[in-house]
Amino acid sequence: MTVPVTTEKPIAPTIGRPGLRAQLLRRKPIGHMVSEAEGAGGGTGLVRSFGVLHLTMISVGATLGTGILVILGESVPLAGPAIWISFIIAGLAALLSAVSYAEMAGLVPAAGSSYSYSYATMGEGMAWICGWCLVLEYAVSVAAVAVGAGQYVNETLAVFGQVLPDAMSQPPGDGGLVNVPAVAIVVLATILLVRGARESAWINTAIVIVKVGILLFFCAVAFTAFNAGNFEPLLPMGAAGVSAAASRVFFSYIGFDAASTAGEEARNPKRDLPRAILLSMVIVTSIYVLVAVAAIGARPWGWFDGTEAALVQILEETTHQPWIALVFSVGAVLAIASIVLTVLYGQTRILLSMSRDGLVPAVFSRVSPRTGTPAAGTLIVGTAVALTAGLVPLGALADATSIGTLFAFALVNVAVIYLRRNRPDLKRSFRVPLYPITPVLGTLMCAYLMANLGAETWVVFGAWMLVGIAIYFGYGRRNSKVAALSELDYRELTAKAPGQEPVKAEQS
Repeated sequence: MTVPVTTEKPIAPTIGRPGLRAQLLRRKPIGHMVSEAEGAGGGTGLVRSFGVLHLTMISVGATLGTGILVILGESVPLAGPAIWISFIIAGLAALLSAVSYAEMAGLVPAAGSSYSYSYATMGEGMAWICGWCLVLEYAVSVAAVAVGAGQYVNETLAVFGQVLPDAMSQPPGDGGLVNVPAVAIVVLATILLVRGARESAWINTAIVIVKVGILLFFCAVAFTAFNAGNFEPLLPMGAAGVSAAASRVFFSYIGFDAASTAGEEARNPKRDLPRAILLSMVIVTSIYVLVAVAAIGARPWGWFDGTEAALVQILEETTHQPWIALVFSVGAVLAIASIVLTVLYGQTRILLSMSRDGLVPAVFSRVSPRTGTPAAGTLIVGTAVALTAGLVPLGALADATSIGTLFAFALVNVAVIYLRRNRPDLKRSFRVPLYPITPVLGTLMCAYLMANLGAETWVVFGAWMLVGIAIYFGYGRRNSKVAALSELDYRELTAKAPGQEPVKAEQS
């Protein structure tokens, strides 16, 4: 399989750079992004092999399971029986942003996701901030999800009368030394991604099918113990509790944008990316609400406080059959593995785009000619994430990830508004419905959920942003390829209209 190559002139450094303000506002031409996606901009060597099924499964794999399998015990005490409403609120916020992602993914089929969209609309400064938020969203969420693996590994071993000691299943802040299962899952996902994207996608598709199956199996069992009285009172913590839980469980929806990072590996990105993003949101939201209702119906909301691996415990207490808990626990570990695999994939593609633009070191955009993957960058990211997963507690990771994600989602909604106003001539394979109401509501919803996160989370986010700003001024500003363009070259690239035909892979 080969990728068609155009003769578009790649971005290359020239003498003279714009001032700071001009550089921060300099946008990357959409036409050049499209040419890069077609193989001209630096020869990334990524192979177009994903259809709509693979893309949907990447999105579902990166999203489904996190909130239910890992942080349900931390979220129910905030909202009480109304936790299912929190999932709907968070899902609505995600859907409003998802339709904006769908429009931008069809318009700019590049690997950079919202980083690329921000670069095309708001300039380099905002693109860097968005990209740095995506590093927080993807890499840290991988670690946060992997942390939960230790709980389900112990549930699996418990069937055989064994258990991992806290020293090997908990991070230092939770009474252990290192979370070995979390490290192991990240390492295995890293090895698989280095071997090849297509192979990883097929394995992920199989795991997603298993994941959906075990969650539906849980619902079938839990509804046999359903007690409507568990939903009274519905709002014991008030509306504020529901909002706080919605901000936390929004973490459960991050990942649907992982499909947009596959823009350069999709066979027909302008058609298939919007479909995959929207279809995955419908699947994920429906299953989340169904499982939340089944769980609350089976156990009173106070039971969840401090409970780890809550769904497994409900199955054990309902059926009194150890083999059922064993099957579910093994399925849960596989589910967590699929999240780690797909989100780690997205992180490497974000860094590939940023590296291609010169904002992070070139090692992240080096693609192995043997595997067609950014092997070196994947190993670096995998190592960093494995260490984080093994040594940092879940709670701090989940909240920090949510705020970075919400900020990036808000920027995508703004990008849709900008391009509708300033580039109405561009051909769009999907258009946000009820424009401009939908992207405006998406932006406001993200801001609302961010405001409901705690002060500690904002402090962590602020510190993360300061580190990002330091890296930009220390490295990115001096090495930016867009900023290195002469004014004449920049105007020439900006004036060129992007190709409008869908990119298709050639079969060899």
